Amino acid sequence: MKKSTALQAVIAELSGRARDMGLSDTQWAKQAGLRKETLSRLRKRESCDFATLQSLARVVGAGLEVSGSGKQSLTPDGHFPLAMARDYEEELLRLGALRDLDATRWKSAGPAFFMAGVAVMLGSVRGLDRRGLLDLAEQLHPGVTEPAVFDLWLARSPVRPSRFLPLLEQELRHAA
Repeated sequence: MKKSTALQAVIAELSGRARDMGLSDTQWAKQAGLRKETLSRLRKRESCDFATLQSLARVVGAGLEVSGSGKQSLTPDGHFPLAMARDYEEELLRLGALRDLDATRWKSAGPAFFMAGVAVMLGSVRGLDRRGLLDLAEQLHPGVTEPAVFDLWLARSPVRPSRFLPLLEQELRHAA
């Protein structure tokens, strides 16, 4: 089985942008000053030269960013954290237990679509302000309360409601 790497995720995101611009691999590679074979090999590698990646990104109007330890690693589309680390999960649990519906605070806790889905999920918890949480979710990402959109969130989110909601209920009991 092929291993998924951060490089492959970046190449997939850049490839999607190239396709959106109507570029074939040959055209994209040429505009980046590369051979098509180089681009093809990158899709199978776990590392590459930064300048090569930067050239590919430039063609599709993207930039590359190096993030420090304080920044959450996100999916290529920026909608979800790549993983749910325990400390981040605890941060989300505290936010839910605080019953704080301040959109600014929620936006600072993670990507808007992800946080909107968390708010929708919390709206199912007895004792929390369902209407307030659903309104917050719509502020963060309009449309997220639609069943089809929330289904997408459930399918892609690193948060597993079957784990998260019991932990939240325990947090709420301790906060009371």
